[in-house]
Amino acid sequence: MWSYLKRHEAFILKLLKQAHEGGLSKKELEKIRHYHLRKIEFFQHERFIHLIVTLFMGLFLLLSLFFSMFHKTYTGLALSMLLLMLTTAYVVHYFHLENGVQRFYGYWEKLEIYSHNRPCPAKSAPSKK
Repeated sequence: MWSYLKRHEAFILKLLKQAHEGGLSKKELEKIRHYHLRKIEFFQHERFIHLIVTLFMGLFLLLSLFFSMFHKTYTGLALSMLLLMLTTAYVVHYFHLENGVQRFYGYWEKLEIYSHNRPCPAKSAPSKK
């Protein structure tokens, strides 16, 4: 998912640079804006699913820790360690997904500005933050 997000981000940044230089027509910008909005919707759905999974992994981790406090077994400890690793991985993945979608919102706003022939507030070429 991260590589897909990065590929789309590179694609949009390239198009934003062209738009900043005046190399795209208003009709092309509208098509790009619509395409980018569809991608944002896709990533929002993906982000929501990963939020649910992350929350459930955290819940299962807490339940296994609670169980391990009263039933001190190696199996309970192993389960808690496994769930801790999985929860950590999901939190990191969700963090990257969330930050990517937040950047996409900024790119969409720039496309909105360029497609309506308004000057970009920053007066500079788009850059990756």
